[in-house]
Amino acid sequence: MKVGVFATFMSPLATPQMIVDFARRAEAGGLDSIWMGEHVALFDRNTYGYPGSKDGRIPVPEGGGMLDVTATFGFLAAATKTLRFGTGVALVPQRNPIYTAKEMCTLDWLSNGRLDFGIGVGWNKEEVEACGYRWEDRGKRCDEFLEVMRRLWTEPVVDFKGKWLAFETLRMDPKPIQKPHIPIIVGGYADAAFDRAVRFGAGWYGFNLDPARTKQMLAKLDAAFAKAGRKRTPAYEIIVTPPMNAGPDTVKAYADLGVHRLVVNLGSQRAEKVDQRLPEIETFVKQAA
Repeated sequence: MKVGVFATFMSPLATPQMIVDFARRAEAGGLDSIWMGEHVALFDRNTYGYPGSKDGRIPVPEGGGMLDVTATFGFLAAATKTLRFGTGVALVPQRNPIYTAKEMCTLDWLSNGRLDFGIGVGWNKEEVEACGYRWEDRGKRCDEFLEVMRRLWTEPVVDFKGKWLAFETLRMDPKPIQKPHIPIIVGGYADAAFDRAVRFGAGWYGFNLDPARTKQMLAKLDAAFAKAGRKRTPAYEIIVTPPMNAGPDTVKAYADLGVHRLVVNLGSQRAEKVDQRLPEIETFVKQAA
C-alpha cells in the first residue's frame, strides 16, 4: 500500500519556502503523494455546511485562504522528483473544461506524468453559482465536461456537441505523459458519484472514512459496477483519507479491504504542528511497507 498526505495549503502559513520544504520532507520520508483540496472562493454564509468539519466551516487561518491547486502543483513539480500530486478534489462542474483540460495536461507534461486528477461535484452552492453555473445540474454538467476532457487528452482533433459545450476541429497539445490519459479519480458517496466512478474513473477516492465506512462505500461502488455489467478489477485504484484520529495500526484493516493508497490528513500547517505530524505520518509508511 502507498501512503500520501492531504495538505491543502493555506495562506499566510503556507509560504513558498514552507511548501517546498514540506514537499521535500514528504518525499524524503517515503510518502507517495500530496493531495490538495480546492475552493476558489469562500463565503461568510453558505446554504450547505462543509461536510469535513463539525461546525460546517472550512478551517482557514484568519486573514488567509486556500492556495490554487494548479499553481501550487506546478511550483512543487519543479522542486521534487518522484512525488505525485492529486487534486482532492477538483470541482469540475464549476470549472471551464477547456482551460482545465489544458492546465492538467500541461501539469502532467511538466511533471513527467505525476498527476492524479481527483474530481467531484462539490458541496458549496454559492461557489458554483459565483463561477457562473447552475447548482441543480452540476452532476450532468460534470459528466459532459469529463467526457470532453478525456477526448481532448486522447484524440488529435475533437468535434463535440453537447448541452453546455459545442466546437469543431479543436486541437489540444501537448497530450498527457500518462496513457491513455491522466488518471481520473472520482470522489463522492451518492449513487450518481459511484456511477460516475464506473464510467470515467481509474479509481475512487473516499475522504474521512474509517475502515467500516470504507467497506460500506466499496460495496456501493461494486454495486455500481454490477449495474453497468462490469466488475471492479484489481487495477482500479481505491484511495482513502482516514479520520484524523486514525493511527498506523489501522493500515492493515485498510489493506485487507483492498485500499491501494492512504492519503493521511496533515491537519494544522503551523510549523510546530507539522514537525509533530510528519513523523506520525511516516509511521503509516513503515506499516504499509
